[in-house]
Amino acid sequence: FINVFAKLAGADNEISPSELRDILNRVVGKHADLKTDGFSLDACRNMVSLMDRDGSGKLGIKEFNFLWQRIKSWQQIFRQFDMDHSGNMNGYEFRLALAEAGFRLNDQLTQTITMRYMEENGVIDFDNYLCCLVRLETMFRIFQALNKDGDGTIKLKLPEFLNLTMFG
Repeated sequence: FINVFAKLAGADNEISPSELRDILNRVVGKHADLKTDGFSLDACRNMVSLMDRDGSGKLGIKEFNFLWQRIKSWQQIFRQFDMDHSGNMNGYEFRLALAEAGFRLNDQLTQTITMRYMEENGVIDFDNYLCCLVRLETMFRIFQALNKDGDGTIKLKLPEFLNLTMFG
């Protein structure tokens, strides 16, 4: 993995959002069973921002490895719950995949998330699915870190809230 990472990362030894976009589009493009309209630069900026723990704006080897392992796991879940093998998910398949990935959400939140990531034709393609899971995992991780009492509530000042919702 270290040698592959070194080739992908280039001279700075980190993966930028544009490098991540190129990697994901190249790798996912090889899988005919995963429909995608391509990972956008904005989506990859979000993924980097969500996984970038050292604040460099790029992914180091540990950050990239963590993201890559999650992507592989989520890819298996996507294939498992793409019941009609269309390469996309409908709302029902997506709901099951979210639960399998460990996200136990109430019906209203699941519906809101589904509508946010659904294409105009009523399906969720692989890139939207992946972006959703990266965001959910990160938000759950942040919440758990801030939920110091373990009571399921957190208290934030406006700058903290904006930082988490805009960039976290």
